[in-house]
Parts: sequence; C-alpha cells; structure tokens
Amino acid sequence: MITRLKTIFVLLLLSAGLIFSQEMNMQIKGASGKAFLYELSGEKAILFDSIPPTSTGVYDFSFAKSKKHEGLYRLAFEPKKVIDFVYDGKDISLKTNANTILDSMQVIKSESNRLFYAFMKLNKLYKTKTELLQVILYRYPKDDDYYSATENKLISMQSEYSNFINNTSQKDRSSFIARYIRSAQLPVVDIGIPPEKQLEYLKGHSLDKVNFKDYELVYSDVFSNKAIEYLTYYRNPQLPKELLEQEFMKAADTLFNKAKVNQAVYQHFVEYLIDGFKKFGFDKILDYIVENYVIKDELCLDIKTEGLIKKRIDQAKILKVGAFVPNILSADTSGNKFELYDNSNNQKILLVFYASWCPHCKELLPVINKIKDIKVVAVSMDTKREDWINFIKSNSLSFLNVSDLKGWDSKAAIDYFIYATPTMFVIDSNKKIINKSINIEELNRFLSK
Repeated sequence: MITRLKTIFVLLLLSAGLIFSQEMNMQIKGASGKAFLYELSGEKAILFDSIPPTSTGVYDFSFAKSKKHEGLYRLAFEPKKVIDFVYDGKDISLKTNANTILDSMQVIKSESNRLFYAFMKLNKLYKTKTELLQVILYRYPKDDDYYSATENKLISMQSEYSNFINNTSQKDRSSFIARYIRSAQLPVVDIGIPPEKQLEYLKGHSLDKVNFKDYELVYSDVFSNKAIEYLTYYRNPQLPKELLEQEFMKAADTLFNKAKVNQAVYQHFVEYLIDGFKKFGFDKILDYIVENYVIKDELCLDIKTEGLIKKRIDQAKILKVGAFVPNILSADTSGNKFELYDNSNNQKILLVFYASWCPHCKELLPVINKIKDIKVVAVSMDTKREDWINFIKSNSLSFLNVSDLKGWDSKAAIDYFIYATPTMFVIDSNKKIINKSINIEELNRFLSK
C-alpha cells in the first residue's frame, strides 16, 4: 500500500511538473532594467506583463500561470530593443547580445525557436541573394559562362531554401512553427519563367502556400507580412495616386477573397489593410473596403481600429444614396438662422462640409464657386470665426456659408458622421441623397448627366 501511494505521489509530481514546465528564460548581454512582454497579432503588440530582471540581463517568466495561446511574442527591453520568439507550450531558453540580437542568438532550449531563428536568417539571405542573382541573369548574355554559373547558383539556393521549408522545418507538421513557416515562406519562382513574366506569376501564385484557414496564425506576423509582400507587386511609383489606388484595390480584392475561408482571418486582413491605407491617406481605398467588404459582409471591426473608420462606416451605412439627410440648423456669416428643411429650399442642393485649414478644400471650394446650375450650402468645420470669414473673402465665395464654429463637435458634423474634409452630398428637393461624390471630377460627371 505504501509503495502504491509513493508511486501515485511521484506521478502527481511528474504531472505537475509537466503542467508548470512552460518557463521562459532570456539571457541578454547588454540589457538593463525591467522588460515588457507582448503578444503579437500582425503589427499589433499587446502588452500583458512586465518582468523585472532576476540578475543583470536575465529575465524569467512562467507562461503556465498566464495561460497564453501559442504564437509569436515579443520581449522589449532597454536599450530600446526587442526579441520576437515563438511560444508553443514548451520551455524556452535563449541567449543573445542586445546589440546583435539575431546574429548572436543561441537557442539553449526550444526546438520551435531554433527553427524560427534559422528561418529568419535563411529568409533574409535568400531574399537578398536571389534578388541580386535575378538582376545578373536579366542583364547578362545567356551564352556567357558566368550566366550559367549564376543560374546554377540560383537553382542551388532555391533547392536549399525549399528543403528547409518542406523537410527540415516539418518534422512535426501540426506544430505552430511548422505551420508558420509553411505560410510565411517566400515564393520560389521557377528559373524557366522569363523575368518580364515573373511579376504576373507572383500576382497569381505568391499566396499559394498561405493557409488562410489557420486562425492561430493571426497570433503572428504571417498575414500582415503576406499582405505587404502582395501589395508590393501592385505598387508602381510612376502611377498617379488615383491609378495606384485602383491597383491596390485589385490586390485587396485578392487578399480578402482568399481570406474569406475563415471569418476571423478575413476580419484580421480587413482591419490590417484599413489601418495601413488610413496611415498613407488612401481615402478612396478605405471607402472601397468599407462599401464592398465591411458593410456588405457585416464585419464588426475591433474597437481599437474604429475611431474615424467607425464614422466612415456609419456614414456609408446610414447616409447612402436614397437616404434622407438630417436637418441642419445653423447660422450664416451675418448671423441669420439657416434651416436645411426650410420649405423655401425646394431645390437640388450641394452640401459641402469643409474647413479653412484643409488643403483639399482650398482647391475645391473656388472650383465649386463657379458651378451655376445647383444651389450650394457650405458647412464650415472651423472653430474661429476670423479664419472662417477670411477664407470666404480671400476666395470670393458667393454661395451660402454656415457654421456654428464648433468644428468636429458641431451637431451637423456629428449627424452627418463627418470624418474628413471636404465631404459632399447632393440632395434633391425632398432632402434625399442622390449623389455622394468624392472629388470635383465625379461631381461634374454627375451634374452633366
């Protein structure tokens, strides 16, 4: 009986050790002070704990107590450096130098991180060297011995890269790191495809290896990196912004339609691209995504991504063509009361929300001033009367101008979900929206019908 109890006790200790064996140990030469632990999702780093050093440059943490999901995590420390690593439910022990993190990385314990860092280094070398070799093959005569040597070198590198991706990293195909590498791998372009056709090949096949069904990859940088990589195939600096936006829309269509196999992955892509295009001021693409994906597929975006995007979505949903507009009660430059629903305004009206400090408004308003076949009501988002009046006078604006000088907090701005200036609505005599033009070209095409 005693022997049996001892056996049970030992088994309990062993099982407890397995449950609480998910320990992280980081030894970072040159690191100082407290470190901070983040979980990654695309380009979002979400802080969930801080770690005081157990000794200089040494940080220990128990994942078992935090009960975190598998995925990529980040340790941030002084002097303003970070280490990204894989957590897969097993012990992690890493040793490196703060000044040369990747090059000096030693994985003491964790097969997943050994593969992760090997993949990072291989990817960097493969991308740099193959791009250089492709340039040589493109420029060098095919009958030259150096061309053949370069071609053989490229084939050798592709073989080495593919062997790591398909064999070395796939000993446990169901593991997070194996799935990560399969989806994160760079596209290998067949040597027989001519250089002038490689771009079209990449547009059509570079996403073939990405597993859009694998929701757990949201907890990494795979999908964000693939989105950036794919968008670069459509980027042409020589195109004007309007045509470049059209190209990026094509890329977004492909990414979204592939991601739709998993609703959570699809939403991840939409949120990521919305955030990215917002940063670069691609308003037309944002409207396109909102209209064709967010609203059409009834996506509920993460509250952190909303802000101005929420106003954009609400405006697209509520104030679409065919909807009745809210009334506007305000005052003109002389202080006279204005009401949009006044019975005397039984005519087609162009509503323009603008601000004196808006550069696009400075271009648009003088052009609108020349339009004669529609009544214009301009609603200023200014907060200083002097700025508002000076703008009207300096541009000799003859149409009706109104403002309550409350800026973005004005009732009209709130009721119309104004997220940017200028914003235009054409309404009929019943105060129903009949057109929402983004620019003067679209407005002129509508008015000329």
